[in-house]
Amino acid sequence: MLDRALLGLLRPLLHGAARRLAAAGVGADAVTLCGLALGGAAAVAIALRQPLLGLAFIAASRLADGLDGELARLTAPTDRGAFLDITLDFLFYASIPLAFALADPAANALAAAVLLAAFIGTGSSFLAFAVLAERRGLKSTGYPSKGFYYLGGLTEGTETIACFALMCLVPQHFAWWAYGFAALCALTIGTRLMAGWVIFGAR
Repeated sequence: MLDRALLGLLRPLLHGAARRLAAAGVGADAVTLCGLALGGAAAVAIALRQPLLGLAFIAASRLADGLDGELARLTAPTDRGAFLDITLDFLFYASIPLAFALADPAANALAAAVLLAAFIGTGSSFLAFAVLAERRGLKSTGYPSKGFYYLGGLTEGTETIACFALMCLVPQHFAWWAYGFAALCALTIGTRLMAGWVIFGAR
């Protein structure tokens, strides 16, 4: 819900940084993989009960996630880059609830499982819509620079990172954050199912 507004605010800064990386010969795929490594470091830190360090790695990982797209648009966007970007994003999103479950299984495992199930719903509805939109030649007006049809919702990347930040800042309430965000994800799934029912039902 907030991704488009946040991207509009951050794009000038990201564009400047991406220009410097491009001038140094850094490729977009390298930045994407760096983001994955930072996200993995965040998960390890959280699993080792260092959530504030984990939050710092999360912030760095998401910075890389914003830079790779800007860098790709400055050079040559590729299907491989778009594939890596969305696939590694979903792996990162799954790793954080899993890390909290590992940090305190007794308190967090069930809530993490519920949140991961919700992530499966939001991710599968997002990707299924993108595949069928591509088949029909539909274009996203909200996110025209994306490498595929980007269907928004109540819980997009910005909201997910905000939730992860709350989990890291107040980890003793992880279960409450997880259940609450899973409920918001359920609303997103519902709106995406409705969108798919209406749009793909039309000839």
